[in-house]
Amino acid sequence: MGKLYKSLWVLLLFATTSWQVNAAENEPQFVSTAQFEQWLQEISNWGRWGRDDELGTLNLITPEQRIAAAELVRDGLSVSLALDLNTQPDAINANPFEHTLTVSTFSGHQVAGDRYSVQYHGFAHSHMDGLAHFIHKGKMYNGFSIEILKETGAEKLGIHNAKNGIFTRGVLVDMPWFKGTDFLEPGYAITIEDLEAWEAKTGITVASGDVLLIRTGRWERIRQKGQWNFLEAAAGSHASIAPWLKARDVAVIGSDGVSDVMPSGVEGLANPLHELVLVGLGMPILDNLDLGPVAEAARERNRWTFLFVASPLRVVGGTGSPMNPMAVF
Repeated sequence: MGKLYKSLWVLLLFATTSWQVNAAENEPQFVSTAQFEQWLQEISNWGRWGRDDELGTLNLITPEQRIAAAELVRDGLSVSLALDLNTQPDAINANPFEHTLTVSTFSGHQVAGDRYSVQYHGFAHSHMDGLAHFIHKGKMYNGFSIEILKETGAEKLGIHNAKNGIFTRGVLVDMPWFKGTDFLEPGYAITIEDLEAWEAKTGITVASGDVLLIRTGRWERIRQKGQWNFLEAAAGSHASIAPWLKARDVAVIGSDGVSDVMPSGVEGLANPLHELVLVGLGMPILDNLDLGPVAEAARERNRWTFLFVASPLRVVGGTGSPMNPMAVF
């Protein structure tokens, strides 16, 4: 009995030690300001599609890729990737969606209408970050100056440039499924090694023109454990994946968080991946998606790729837009 107890104790100690090592390995590595600046220069797409380009990596979605993406539709199942617009204020939803419904009489008819108001950037609403959203040392993607940002809208890089929408292959990297857990713990940093290990397991290679969606299990963790200080600690991708995104020519990235791991590990910056991607690559970002339903559909089919369809509101000069993206299997 004593030997059994000792054996169990050794196993428990080993399991505890292994967990601590794994947790430490997944903390964001420290990145200096100098390294960040080097990455920004190395991945730059400035001038790649001409000095006046305002589309950035959406240029990578070619007609041929749209046709190939359409051929991924086999079941006709369409899955929303967006949250319901949140009207409840809390620490995460500092700017709740506002909805007022009115009923009036018009030419003998009773009609109902709505007034919507939302400040969608942040951590609560599903939205697309446009290329005018982040600035680095007074410059945005393709070298456009901060001076083009007016109270009436951005004179360049406005979200209306994406008016023809995003229609391409979507790739879901379901990290909790890959790791054999329900969700990643806050602060878990997803690395290039994680992404390439997922590719090796699934046999899928992230490629040019793809929309890359990385699930952390954020909403499942909230369902099981309740809300936490997301701004203080959140699972997400480490800034070091930016050169990999450039090498693969990804068109758009998205997450059920804000893509960036928090804390970021990058000196002085909360969301360095945002800055690298938006300013350096000219790549739109999809924030606060609901990737639970699409993960369920993907697991049922053992299919991690699908037709991805989305389109922002045509707000001339907007820095982004609320969105309801769709995955079609």
